[in-house]
Amino acid sequence: MNRLQAELHRLFLLPAEASEGRLIDDTGHVRALVMALSGPADWEALGKVWRGVQTDLDLPAPAIAVSGTDALQLWFSLQAPVDAQRGAEFLARLGARYLAGTAPARLRLLPSATSPPVHAELVPAPQAGTENWSAFVAPDLAPVFADTPWLDIPPGIDGQADLLARLQSIKPAAFEAAMQSLRPLPPPPVVNAPIEDAKGVDPRRFLQQVLNDTSAPLALRIEAAKALLQSPGAAG
Repeated sequence: MNRLQAELHRLFLLPAEASEGRLIDDTGHVRALVMALSGPADWEALGKVWRGVQTDLDLPAPAIAVSGTDALQLWFSLQAPVDAQRGAEFLARLGARYLAGTAPARLRLLPSATSPPVHAELVPAPQAGTENWSAFVAPDLAPVFADTPWLDIPPGIDGQADLLARLQSIKPAAFEAAMQSLRPLPPPPVVNAPIEDAKGVDPRRFLQQVLNDTSAPLALRIEAAKALLQSPGAAG
């Protein structure tokens, strides 16, 4: 086993499947979670995820890779295997948090949420029918591959191993904490003034009371401010 193989086993491969180089076992469990962005392979967008998981979620940096075809990828390493569906949910929540404005067709989350789940191809690897290679790349070089997310020569084994050697796996407790942090926020409650309180109240005075009520939801106070600005006499 060379250094690169050792790093791939440490970060991404399941112990029982290490000799076969598989990322997913027969029960649908995985240690590698892959987010790929294409059309174009925009590092400015994907870099938000790479930075956000570190600064906002306190997770280890994922590996960065070029797919060898059309995409830039982030490879997340899990210390303990999870069900593929749960891994797909983690990636979906990351996408919703950091790539909300991205067209869904540009984003591939692997393992997929399909049944049976589909996973990524292990990196580095040659691409069939071309002379291109997938490969792991350094963060400062990722923007260079936006238009051509591949290498046209085989990557060096030691160089690939060096990139992976700097990375750490996400511990189970950190993964669960991130899943909780990435939960969608519930919509703010709608606060309606009791009908009896609104009777006989001047509309502008009522809106002003809502605006000044610090216990009211911010969205409601903003709507009150808009209504005040649009009401007759606002300019005076």
